[in-house]
Amino acid sequence: MVISDLHIGFESHIYTRGITFDEEIFFDEMIRELSDLIKSNRVEAVILLGDLKSTVGGSISKQEWQKIPRFFKLLSETTDIYFVPGNHDSNIRFLMPENINIMSSKGMVLDDTLLVHGHTMPTIARSYVKKIVMGHIHPVFLRHNSIINGQRVWIYLKIIKEAIFPTTQGTLDLVILPAFNRYLYAINERRYTKSISPIIDKAIKSNAVQQALVVSLDGSIVGDIETLLKII
Repeated sequence: MVISDLHIGFESHIYTRGITFDEEIFFDEMIRELSDLIKSNRVEAVILLGDLKSTVGGSISKQEWQKIPRFFKLLSETTDIYFVPGNHDSNIRFLMPENINIMSSKGMVLDDTLLVHGHTMPTIARSYVKKIVMGHIHPVFLRHNSIINGQRVWIYLKIIKEAIFPTTQGTLDLVILPAFNRYLYAINERRYTKSISPIIDKAIKSNAVQQALVVSLDGSIVGDIETLLKII
């Protein structure tokens, strides 16, 4: 199972804006949802594609000190964990037990698929892959007259491979995961800014996107290339 962008500890940002809520309920809900997915799908390993913590610049909040070690302990009791760091994960090594498999921030490869956070460009050494799976940009459907406005979505792209890996040919499938943290957009709606990925930026500026699908969490197709440009 591959998930991304849990942003554990995002409560510290919310508190600075004068908003309070029961953070234990949020944390327990996330653990319960993950545990149910692991059990129902008989998951052998979980790959975390970055931004497990919320603060940036190497700082660690009180909430992160308290919750991230608990998160790893509870999850690692039922499955193996592989962790690919994201741009929010500086110094997270101080919060991780020894039984967690820490991968390079450049990502990990399974067969022909590169799994990365998405905040950096992949190296040419990975040019043999046929698919990239990433997080980072927290895709949300934004159309104020729609009943699914503000809901998390998946994005599937087929792009010209040369845009990402120069001197290569053919096409590359790109899968962008929705943030696992369901509250990121709801909390930041009025100040919502989209994370920028050099991978997506390169594909769009190079006019390399051949096909695009925007898909809701229940599997419904809700958009195409035109919708994509409003989301990313």
